[in-house]
Amino acid sequence: MVSLKDIANACHVSPATVSKALNNQSDVSDKTKTLIRNTAKKMGYFPNSSARALKTNRTYNIGVLFVDEAESGLTHDYFAAVLDSFKRGAEESGYDITFINSRKNRHDSMSYLEHCMYRGFDGALIACVDFYDPEVSELVNSGLPVITIDHVFNGHSAVLSDNVTGMKDLVSYILSKGHKKIAYIHGLKSSVTDSRLSSFYKTLDDAGISVPDEYVKEAPYRNTEEASAKTLELLKLKDPPTCILYPDDFSCYGGMNAIKDMGLVIGEDISVAGYDGIRLGRHIDPHLTTLRQDTKGIGLAAAKKLIDLIERPRTTIEEQIMIEGEVYEGKTLKDLTRIL
Repeated sequence: MVSLKDIANACHVSPATVSKALNNQSDVSDKTKTLIRNTAKKMGYFPNSSARALKTNRTYNIGVLFVDEAESGLTHDYFAAVLDSFKRGAEESGYDITFINSRKNRHDSMSYLEHCMYRGFDGALIACVDFYDPEVSELVNSGLPVITIDHVFNGHSAVLSDNVTGMKDLVSYILSKGHKKIAYIHGLKSSVTDSRLSSFYKTLDDAGISVPDEYVKEAPYRNTEEASAKTLELLKLKDPPTCILYPDDFSCYGGMNAIKDMGLVIGEDISVAGYDGIRLGRHIDPHLTTLRQDTKGIGLAAAKKLIDLIERPRTTIEEQIMIEGEVYEGKTLKDLTRIL
């Protein structure tokens, strides 16, 4: 472990000067501060305020990287539920969690990895970020134990909601109700979107149903306005669908508003289905037909796997853990088999 004395020797200054420079005290010149900070960084030094870490080499603190581009933060129903479950699992094993500052909220030049090292995190959970961000890749490949949610990095552990099976089960349920003209407003490109979209096409293809190109639209996740606009486009088609799928439950309510504005009755004139299974959907009439993801299972599995990687690195296998969801039938899907 690099010490203040090591940095002081390399910079030809006293350990006290190093400490002052790293703490940005005013009685050290900017030139000296820059020299000391650059040297410390090159030597791999990161300050750690935890006395416990000096004794155990572990802080019992896990970093959580959660950067929701839609800025919904912890009001994001799906990830909020996953993170709550993760937190409970971590706390049961004696760990605390701390959020890693996103770049837009940082007033310094620290990367995600540097922030983790500065805080002395034992490991990190990565969820709802731009997984192609170089800073995220740096963190994943740093050697720090990490686990990701709904994204796979080669050679690293991840917990995934089974989007392929989930979409298959949801579409199969809709088919069982006699629907053949099924449209899908999917989310923006991501591994989750790709899995769901491929499963959507394959399930219908296996049933001998061809999907018209105009039945497939794109809208950002959790964007009610875009979902509403795409819904209107579908309803104005010469041959409109009998059922519309949405990228998530929150977006689905945007589509439902557009349907109601047109004077149509949901579950009668047009059927809809969401994805996620947020609690709100079971309390608003009509109850939303959706694929309920197992947020509790996802969070607990992520906590257990990450703590195993931290505490038993030599015997814990890096793997992808798949968690299945289930169809919630709701009341927004008309049963066409009763009138055919």
